[in-house]
Amino acid sequence: MDTLNLAWLLVAIPLVSSAVLLLLGRGSDAWGHWLGVLASAASAVLAIVILVQLLGLGADDRTANVHLFDWIPAGDLTVSAGLLVDPLSVTFAILITFVGTLIHIYAVAYMSHDVDRRRFFAYLNLFIAAMLVLVLADSYALLFLGWEGVGLASYLLIGFWNQNTEYAVAAKKAFVMNRVGDMGMLVAMMAMFATFGAVDFDTVFGAADGAGEGAMTLIGLMLVLAACGKSAQFPLQAWLGDAMAGPTPVSALIHAATMVTAGVYLIVRSGPIFEQTPTAQLVAAIVGAVTLLFGAIVGCAKDDIKKVLAASTMSQIGYMMLAAGLGPIGYAFAIFHLITHGFFKAGMFLGAGSVMHGMGDEVNMRGFGNLSRYMKVTWITFMAGWLAIIGIPPFSGFWSKDKIIESAFVGEGWQPWVFGTVALVGAGITAFYMSRLFFMTFHGKARWNDGKNDLPGPERTPHESPALMTVPMIVLAIGAIGLGGLLTIGDSFVTWLEPVTGHVEHHEPVLPIPVIMVTTIVLVLLGAGLAWRQYAASAVPVAPPTGSVLTRAARADLYQDAVNEGVFMRPGQHLTRTLVYTDTAVVDGAVNGLGSGTLGWGERLRRLQNGFVRSYAAVMLIGVIGALVVVLASRV
Repeated sequence: MDTLNLAWLLVAIPLVSSAVLLLLGRGSDAWGHWLGVLASAASAVLAIVILVQLLGLGADDRTANVHLFDWIPAGDLTVSAGLLVDPLSVTFAILITFVGTLIHIYAVAYMSHDVDRRRFFAYLNLFIAAMLVLVLADSYALLFLGWEGVGLASYLLIGFWNQNTEYAVAAKKAFVMNRVGDMGMLVAMMAMFATFGAVDFDTVFGAADGAGEGAMTLIGLMLVLAACGKSAQFPLQAWLGDAMAGPTPVSALIHAATMVTAGVYLIVRSGPIFEQTPTAQLVAAIVGAVTLLFGAIVGCAKDDIKKVLAASTMSQIGYMMLAAGLGPIGYAFAIFHLITHGFFKAGMFLGAGSVMHGMGDEVNMRGFGNLSRYMKVTWITFMAGWLAIIGIPPFSGFWSKDKIIESAFVGEGWQPWVFGTVALVGAGITAFYMSRLFFMTFHGKARWNDGKNDLPGPERTPHESPALMTVPMIVLAIGAIGLGGLLTIGDSFVTWLEPVTGHVEHHEPVLPIPVIMVTTIVLVLLGAGLAWRQYAASAVPVAPPTGSVLTRAARADLYQDAVNEGVFMRPGQHLTRTLVYTDTAVVDGAVNGLGSGTLGWGERLRRLQNGFVRSYAAVMLIGVIGALVVVLASRV
C-alpha cells in the first residue's frame, strides 16, 4: 500500500480531534486530553511509516505530489490543494508530531489542575494540524493557510489564561506583530502571480531562473520579512519573550516543533527563489547574524527561566537563518540544527516547567539554587539539553551548530570574516548565559525559603515531577545526547535532504576547520567557566544588582519595545488621530456644512410661503422691477 497517498491524514487526524473536543465541550472533559494525545501520536506513527517508505526509495523518487482537490479557480489564477511529500516536509512532519506528542503527554500532568484542560488540548491539536499544513503544502497559497492557522493557534494558546490581562496583552502582541510579517507573505504571493501567473511551488521554482532579478529580489525580501515575523527574528522579535505568558507546554511547542521554525522552513523551501537574488540571501544572513547576537545578549541578563530560554530560541533560530542565508551550502545545516534544537530545546522547556511545578510556579532563577538535590531527573535531563545547546561534544548541538559556524567562514570578501566571527562570538555568549541558567537553577546555595532559614518569600518544598512529565523529558534528553551524532554518520542527513537542497560540493572555509573547531570549544569552555565562577562558586544575590548600562539594556530587551513604540506605534497613533480629526472636521464638516446651509436657506425661503396674496403680489412686483432693470441696463 502506498502510504504517501495517505499523507492527508497527517493533518486530518489532529484537525478532527480538535473539532471534536471543541464541539463536545464540557462533555469531553473527562477524556478529552487523552483524545488529543492519541491524535498527535497517530499522526506521528503515520509520519514514521511515510519516512520508512521514502527511505526505501531512490533519491530521485523521494518526491510525491498528492492532489487533494481544486481549491481556488479565479480567472487566470487556479490553485489546487495538494501536499508535497519529500524529505524536507517529512523531516518536519516527524519533528512536529513526535516532539508534539511528547509535549501532549507532558501536558496531561502539567495541566491536570486546569478546569479547561480539554480546551487546551483542542488548541494543541489545532496547532499541530496547522503546522503540518504549512510544511506539507505544495503551494504558497496553502502554505499561507497553515501559516495563518499557526498564528491563530498561538494566539489562543499564549492567551489561554486570558483572565490575566498581562497574558491577554502578550497574546495580542504576538498576533499583531506576526501580521506585519504576514504582509510580507501576501506581497510575495502577489508578486509571484504578477511574475509567473501562479503560486504553486512547481511553477514558481521552475520559472525562477528566467525571471527578472528585480522581481525575484522583491519576492525574496518579502519572504524574509514573513520569516522574521513568524520566527521572531530582528526586527520583529519583540513578541517572543512575552509569549512565555502561555502554559509551559505551549512554550515548548512554539519554540521546538512549530511556529518559530516556520520561517526557516520558508527560506529553505524557497531556495530556488533565493538563489536568483543574492541581495535577499544576504539580507537573510544579516538578519540571522544580528538576531543570534541580539538573543544571546538579552539572555545574559534575564532572571526569568522561561525568558532566558526564549532568548536562546531567538538566538538559535538566528543561527539557522544565517545558515539559510548562506545559500545551498547552509540549507541542510540549517535544518539539521533545527531538528537537534527541537529536541534539546523542548527538553529544557519541559525541564523549566518541571522546576516551576516543584517550586510553586516560581520562574525567578534568583529564587532557585541547589535544586539538583531535590529534582534528580529534571536536573540530569536538563543537563543534557544544556550541554547540547552550548555545543559540548558529543552532544547533538556540537554536530549541528558547529557545521553552521564552519559554513559561515566559507566565501569571499568580508562576509566569511564577519559572519564567521559573529557565529563564534555567539557560541561563547550562548555558553555563558545557558550555563548561568543551569547553575543558578540547579547548583550553588539554595535561595528559597525552606521554612528553616530566614530567606524571604513563601515556603517552598521542591519535589520531582510525576512520570507523565519526566518520561517525555528523558526521551528528549536521549535525542539531545545522541541524535546529532547519529545523523552525522556518513553525512546521512545532508544526503537525505539532497532531493530538496541539491548536492553541494565541499567548500573550504577561510580558516582551517580544526582551528574553527578548537576556537569554538575554547570559547564555549570560557563562557561556561565564567558562568560557574559567577553563579555557582560565588553567592548569587537574591535581588538583582543594578548592573552595567548593557545589562540594564538587555533586561529591557535592548529597548526594542521602546523603539517600536517610538518609531511605529506613537507616530501611528498621531497619524490616526490626525486622520480622525480631518475626517470629522474637514470631510464630515464639509458635508454637514452643506446640509446645514441647505436647511438654512430652505428655512428662510419657507417664510415667503405665507399664504397672503399681498406677499405674493409684492414678490411679483419685485420680480417685474428686477426684469425691467435688467432690460433697460442691457440697452444702455
